[in-house]
Amino acid sequence: MPTRAPESDLTGWVRSPFTGGGLTYDCFEKGAGPGVVLIPEVPGITTEVLGLADHLVDEGFTVVIPSPFGEPGRPVSAGYALRVVARLCVAAEFRAFATNAHRPITDYLRAVASDLASRTGGSVGVIGMCFTGGFALAAAVDDSVAASVLSQPGVPFPISKAARQDPSVSVAEFDRIAQRANEGAVCAIGLRFSNDSVVPPARFDAIKRKLGDAFEVIQLDSSPGNEWGFAGSAHSVLTHEVREVKGHPALAARERVVAFLRERLAPVAP
Repeated sequence: MPTRAPESDLTGWVRSPFTGGGLTYDCFEKGAGPGVVLIPEVPGITTEVLGLADHLVDEGFTVVIPSPFGEPGRPVSAGYALRVVARLCVAAEFRAFATNAHRPITDYLRAVASDLASRTGGSVGVIGMCFTGGFALAAAVDDSVAASVLSQPGVPFPISKAARQDPSVSVAEFDRIAQRANEGAVCAIGLRFSNDSVVPPARFDAIKRKLGDAFEVIQLDSSPGNEWGFAGSAHSVLTHEVREVKGHPALAARERVVAFLRERLAPVAP
């Protein structure tokens, strides 16, 4: 079995600044077809994030990757990740510890999604991972978003019971998302490893109670002695833990995400 996750680089990606919600960051774009906003995980647009991004491009999507932190194209390392996390913990636009909170970065992401939808001629999907996992749900406040993918959403940090149950959106935002879900305008998928303490099951339980059948949960077994040998610390479902071998659970999760995006973003027949 391959020992590393798929990786790629910035070849072919077009970089340009984008301003929205009072914030400006570079965005990277590539591909053709329905739009997907891929929000990078910590520490940024790494080679593994680009591996996922290029896979989405190959599957027929226009992909935009905002770069609100980190150095685009730089591989993951422990020191690099810790430095980025330290900055994010005190950055006002992310509010890493706050519960029932509106996060300013999500205004920016909604603007990115709306712009991409206007250029691709339809609704878009948003994928968030790790630190940014919950941001994909918050983006669904915008009418342009038809599909949200919350992969191991770790914010707010689970340091209290309230934080563990917090869906990473404010009550007002959650109510709006639930309304859109009830109308069939948006659906979401949540992904986590069973033993991942960074992503407490109570968070998904809270979202499931609110969104019902519009929220699909995919949980991969990382308990001791699990069939595929995932460590108890396994975390990144769609990037670091993926192995391109038939039957691999993380690969199957990635395939389900692609199918979900196709289902939700398929153009409506005239």
